[in-house]
Formats: sequence, C-alpha cells, structure tokens
Amino acid sequence: MGKSTAGAARGRPVRVAGALCAVAIVLLAGGCDEVLDATAGDPTAAPAPDSGGVGAGAPAGAGSALEMLGTLQIRAEDNNPPYRRDEFGTAWSDVDHNGCDTRNDILHRDLRSITTRSNDDCIVLTGELRDPYTNRIIRFDRGRNSSAVQIDHVLPLADAWRTGALEWTDQERLGFANDPENLFAVDGPTNQQKSDKDASEWLPPNPGIRCAYIARQVGLKSRYGLWVEQAEADAMRQVLQSCPQQPPLGTTAAAG
Repeated sequence: MGKSTAGAARGRPVRVAGALCAVAIVLLAGGCDEVLDATAGDPTAAPAPDSGGVGAGAPAGAGSALEMLGTLQIRAEDNNPPYRRDEFGTAWSDVDHNGCDTRNDILHRDLRSITTRSNDDCIVLTGELRDPYTNRIIRFDRGRNSSAVQIDHVLPLADAWRTGALEWTDQERLGFANDPENLFAVDGPTNQQKSDKDASEWLPPNPGIRCAYIARQVGLKSRYGLWVEQAEADAMRQVLQSCPQQPPLGTTAAAG
C-alpha cells in the first residue's frame, strides 16, 4: 500500500523551491495572462550582433519574451556529431543529491492527490495531473499506466544539442537534462507526438499555454547561451506577437 503525501511535505529535501512551484502551478493551469500576472522572469541577456539576431520591429513589451527573442543569435543547426541521449548523462539522475531522482521530483511537484511507496516516499505510485498541453485531467498509476504521464523537456535535448549543447561539458549537459525549469509532467501520447520537434514543427494543442511554452523556451535558450534556427525563431515570434507583454520564463536556475 502507498501512503498519501503532498510534494512539498516529504521527509527529504525537495528539489524545487517555492517560487518555482508557484510557476509550475500557474503553467499547469494554462493561459498566458495567468503566467504574465504570476511571474517576473529575468530578461538579462547580452544582445547578439545586429546581423545575427531575430529581426526587430515587433511591438515587444520591455523585458518581454518577445524582446528577449530578439537577442538570440540565429544560426543553422549543428548536428555533427549526431545527437545521442547518453550525451546528457544517465536519465533522471539525482543531481541535487536529495535522495530522489529527477523524474519523481517532478511528479511530486506537478501531480496532486499523490500516493507514495510505503517504504520510500520518493517513489510516486499514483496521482492526478492537469496536463498543460491538452488541459485534460490524467490519472497516473505506476506499473499499470505509467506511460500515461511522462516528463517532458520543454526545450528538447536534441534541439539543445543542435543549437549549442554539443559544445558543452558532460556535467553541463547533465545539469540541463535535469533542470526542473525545463521539465513538466505532461500527457504521454502528446509528449510522444512532440518528440524532439522545435517550435516551427510542434506547439501544444492547448492554445492557452502556447505563450508560456514559447516564453519558457526563449528564457532557457537565453540562460544557456543557445541559438535558434531561422524557422524556429519565426515560429516563436508568431506566437509571442499575440502576447507581447509575456515575460520570459526559465531564466533563473531553481534553488537546490
């Protein structure tokens, strides 16, 4: 039998700081306006040369994700050597040494009404997810339908690899793969459809989350020094022009 618990009430330290939990709750609830009201973001980034940035002229709000998008360098992808998942380390490592792997940390953060293993409160057995990508309620039951809920890298690892992460150290890639600012529990089949597609190839089916989704990708690209491809930048701009005051998300590392 499992025991019922809340993600923040576990006996061992929790990876996600309170501020990040608030961001997660807002993002899971859906809607750009809610994210705009609840988060500030850190738009600090060094501008790229005029010839390398996304074109100017859009009505971007000061400190907005749309403005930050204009600071990102545009380059063609670099996939030589080709992307491999193991370049980002062992999946779901316990990088913050709290005794719980990253996947279970995110399940604790994003699911509600969870139960955990009786002899290990790190392991989430059951729970309920309000999926940000489809706005559906999804039941998670480990072992029976574990794949119904998956942990998505909002900015896919393969996209990061092709836009600069191939030049990082192993430790830097491991940290990125386990960064809770880039991780959300989502509907499994929808995550499979997304795969490693960038913004020009895939957007969440739920229109109300698209501003926050792209704002998080932009914030992460800026924080990690990654570039964007032209088609990716164009798709990001198209979304953000519908919410020009939306602040960037994912710009600050979560507290350990």
